[in-house]
Amino acid sequence: MKRILVLSIAALLPLLALAADPNDHQSVERAVLDYIESQHKAEPALMARGVDEQLAKRTYWQAADGTEFIMKTDYETMLKVAQTFNKDGNKFPTHPRAEIKILDIDNRVATVKLTADEWIDYMHLYKNQHNEWKVINVLWQYHDAKRQVNKK
Repeated sequence: MKRILVLSIAALLPLLALAADPNDHQSVERAVLDYIESQHKAEPALMARGVDEQLAKRTYWQAADGTEFIMKTDYETMLKVAQTFNKDGNKFPTHPRAEIKILDIDNRVATVKLTADEWIDYMHLYKNQHNEWKVINVLWQYHDAKRQVNKK
């Protein structure tokens, strides 16, 4: 009986090592909140804390001539967005919407859907070597897809 118990525990150890840290859910949520709240509060330090320097943020966009293309945004641009987009405090309602739905966490990767006031973001995060969760990929769109057009 003792031998069966030892063998059972030995068989489960690799699975336990892959199990998510109980704090992962909260840490993933915090990284996503850093991303969105940095824009609400015009605080680029929050963006820097929640987003990886290799960030790839994308959406589809339509040029003035009607052709569609993929618009890309990087880490440095998102720091500028956090600093300037809502600097006057008039881009979001008094109580901005930030619904976070964690779709999956598996070891060191996670997938999240963020629903904000005017858009949605599908996000990929990873846990880096410092045990920090960072947003690495974002695919987004406005709720009203007609807004994704250059009007120039």
